[in-house]
Amino acid sequence: MDHVPGDNTPAPALPDVLPDVAPQLRGLRRRRGLTLETAAQRAGLSPAHLSRLETGNRQPSLPMLLALSRIYGTTVSELLGETPPERDPVVRAGRSEPVEADGWIYRQAGSAGRALQCLRVHVPYATRADIVRVHPGEEWIHVLEGRVRLALGEAVHTLDPGDSAHFDSLTPHRIGAATSSGAELLFVHTLMQSPVAELCLGDGTPHRR
Repeated sequence: MDHVPGDNTPAPALPDVLPDVAPQLRGLRRRRGLTLETAAQRAGLSPAHLSRLETGNRQPSLPMLLALSRIYGTTVSELLGETPPERDPVVRAGRSEPVEADGWIYRQAGSAGRALQCLRVHVPYATRADIVRVHPGEEWIHVLEGRVRLALGEAVHTLDPGDSAHFDSLTPHRIGAATSSGAELLFVHTLMQSPVAELCLGDGTPHRR
């Protein structure tokens, strides 16, 4: 049975009959925009081996499923084709408790566990001490109130109410209010595998207000 390269622990046994995982592996990789070569490299596999998994010519071990689920930002249950419980598509205003991290105050504006994470955020006044962020993914912000100063690489943009910005998060970026009272914005990112407070909300531990 296969095991994750570099792991000398024997791979746990899987049931004799697995659901047809091949279409799930192929579909998730394509939805994440990864080539066969890139996904295989991240999983520590050869492209040929991953191709055999995606065509059903090989069955993956449990450690391999765990590794691939991390790469694709999903769960082993989804890889096995299990149907997740239905999510409520409506997020009521009163159900979103504010959370604070390093001066940022945010409320969930979307469902947890989605590929897109949506927040309503109060951003404090920008200072030179604000941390520059760099991480995989995309971000979209839309200013509701106040003015926002967005630094992208060497460029600095000032956004007024109604303005939006959509950018690659691998570009070094810093977000802060250009008004002393702060600013309100909608914030959408694609890092479902990362805690919200570790994205652009600072390094402090989030706490309920």
